[in-house]
Order: sequence, then C-alpha cells, then structure tokens
Amino acid sequence: MEQKRRTVAQGIAKLRLREHDAPMTPPPADGSRDRRIEDPTNLWIIHPASRALLPRALRLGISANAVSVAGLVTGALAALAYYRGLPLLGLLLCAGWLIADGLDGMIARATKTASALGRFLDGLCDHGVFALLYIALAASVGTGEAWAFALAAAAFHAVQSSIYEGERTRYHRRTRGLPRPPASAVTANGLVRFYDLFANALDRVGAPADAALDQVPGLRGRYAALAVPPMRLMALEAANARVIAIFVAVLLGNPYLFWGFEIVVQSIVLVAAVLWHRRAENRINRAAGMAAAPSTSLNRELGLE
Repeated sequence: MEQKRRTVAQGIAKLRLREHDAPMTPPPADGSRDRRIEDPTNLWIIHPASRALLPRALRLGISANAVSVAGLVTGALAALAYYRGLPLLGLLLCAGWLIADGLDGMIARATKTASALGRFLDGLCDHGVFALLYIALAASVGTGEAWAFALAAAAFHAVQSSIYEGERTRYHRRTRGLPRPPASAVTANGLVRFYDLFANALDRVGAPADAALDQVPGLRGRYAALAVPPMRLMALEAANARVIAIFVAVLLGNPYLFWGFEIVVQSIVLVAAVLWHRRAENRINRAAGMAAAPSTSLNRELGLE
C-alpha cells in the first residue's frame, strides 16, 4: 500500500512539472542594466513587474515590437485620462506603459531579436506617449501660451532623453569592456540615423576616455566608481521622473508646473550630470597617461591615497 501511494505521488509530481502546468515564476534580472545607476522606481516596481510578465509573453510568442505598440496605446489612454482630469488613473496607465517599455527590451534580449529598427520603434513609441501627454495637458488649458510651453517642453525633452540614452549606453559599454560599434554598424535607415544624432552627440567628446580604457583595461573598475554618481543623477532624465511630475502637476491643477520642471529643472540636471561625467572621464584620461609612472603617483591621481 505504501509503495502504491509513493507511485501515485511521483506521478502527480511529474504531471505538475509539465510545461503548461509549470508555475510562471519571473526570471532573474538579465543583467542588461547596472543597478547602481537605475531609477529606484525601476528597481523596485517597474522592472520586477516587467520580469513577472516576461515568461507569459515568451510563451504566447508576443514580439518586442508588439509590446512597444501596446505601450503606446496604454500611454494614449493615460493622456486621455489626464485630459479628463483623472490624475490617479493617468498615473496608473503611465505605470502600465513603463512596464511595457521595460518588457519589450526584455523580450528582445531573451529572443535575440534586438535590432536598430526595434530600438527606433521603442524610442518612437516613448516619445509618442509623451507627445500625447503634452497635447493633453495643453488642450486641458486651451490657451496659445499653454501650447507654446508644451511644444518647448517637448523639444527640450527629446534632446535631454536622447543625450541621456547615449550617456547610459556609453557607460554600460565601457564598464563591460565592449568595443564601440564600428562605422559599418550604422544603419542606412534615415529615421534611425536621425534618432541617433543626439544620442551619439557626445561620442567624439568621450572618445579619449574610450581610448584610455582600451589602453589600460584595469581602469574600468575605477571609471565605474567615478561615473556612478553622475549617472545616478542623470537617471532623473528617465521617463519615471517625468511621469511623477505630470501626475503632481495635474493633481495640483497647474500643468505649467510640469513644463517648468521639464524646461528648467531637467536641463540643469542634465548639464550638471554631463559635466560631472566628463570630469570622471578626464581623471581616467590622466590616469591612463600616467600608467607607466610609479604606482604611488597613479594611486594619488585616482584618489586611492
């Protein structure tokens, strides 16, 4: 009898291990992002939610581009909610868009379908959501002045976000020891090249630091330590801070608060963080030039003494 019960229990266990019965536990982080420079809301809310949805999306064969478009639709509904004066609903829908924005990249990496076109579509959908949010805010005020502020904020946002993405990509590439993409890797798609224009605007300025790290790979760890603080400050340029700012502005009934935040505060943050990052690069450049000097001089330059 005992043997029979054991056999039945083993059979049940095997049935539970079948693929369609397996629990859809979220996979671990894919390591594509350095947690030290991530926005806290991404670390604790957005990305965990995206990872929880990843197994089901892979099982259903949903493409990364489809998720990007779904995020755009969710963002459009958020804009409508804000236009209707429903800030809490708008915030929840924006959170859904951010989750989709994280999920599409996870799907692309998991399925190895990442491409320049997909990156462009992702960025286009992101900018599209904010364009709709700006339109909703301007329409809710309904004055020519409001539309002027909304257009100015949108232009500032486009430049700020593109530069931030370029800086973040550069940081990840350096800390992982990855080479710069060769010129032949540049896509022939004109829209993608235009999107990359601002993202790669600081490549030439950062080229000496790239060369220094290639020359002295042992400096990569020190570069990361120096670059983490400015990159953490620059994380305010991510969409999350803007989503929160829009919610607060609408909640207080004054969209001008958000436009001022976008045009003034975000610009100051970006300039300060970029200059801070360049300072870290300059220290690495000097350290690489002293690589042949006595170790005490090198340690002094790196601030290790």
